[in-house]
Amino acid sequence: MTYALDTNIVILYLRNEPNVNRNFSDAITRGDDLVIPQIVNYEIRRGFRIVSAPKKEAAYHVLAYGPGFCQIAEMDGYCWVRAEQVYEEMYHKGLTIGELDILIAATCLENGYTLVTNNVKHFEDIAGLRLVNWAEE
Repeated sequence: MTYALDTNIVILYLRNEPNVNRNFSDAITRGDDLVIPQIVNYEIRRGFRIVSAPKKEAAYHVLAYGPGFCQIAEMDGYCWVRAEQVYEEMYHKGLTIGELDILIAATCLENGYTLVTNNVKHFEDIAGLRLVNWAEE
């Protein structure tokens, strides 16, 4: 299985939250693939520009760019079209969702990833999106 990590899960991982870190380790042991959507990478890296946290920034660099952990999941043209579809779907349901969350969801939908998030409510109304919350398991 391939898991895409949401921003809040990456932050909890960097804070050494026990449930998240246990689930992360279990996924690696099982041989699951872990990806960080390009939008999540942007959110994390922009945070480091305004908050001085050199140890967490170094740990994130190893997580995102080191060998054997995660890969950055780029958004291709198909992901952008899927994002438009998600936006349209939510609009017709009368629901709103943050633009970055739409892009994260579209990346997951287009690539068949399961999104790991601690903000299930942000994503639960998106048809076909598989969700899991490693902070509560």
